[in-house]
Amino acid sequence: MANRRKFSAEFKARVALEALVGDKTLAELATKHNVHPNMIAQWKRQAKENMPSLFSRKADRSQVVGEAEIKDLHAKIGQLTVERDFLKKAFGR
Repeated sequence: MANRRKFSAEFKARVALEALVGDKTLAELATKHNVHPNMIAQWKRQAKENMPSLFSRKADRSQVVGEAEIKDLHAKIGQLTVERDFLKKAFGR
């Protein structure tokens, strides 16, 4: 099974900004950054949707960050649980 590539928030923001500027097509940006055009379209849409929150109160932004952190932590908990269960079976405990 192929591993999924992970992109940093900075990379996504930079590519989304290029897409928003519109100097290049999504296909051109995809080739330039070695990313599927659908991924760039998704990042562009997310950037548009979240743009108003950049200008809202600080409390609103911290809540968005908090929700993202919670989602990441839940994913990590799930990963660790699977690893633990695998090791239990492997070592018979």
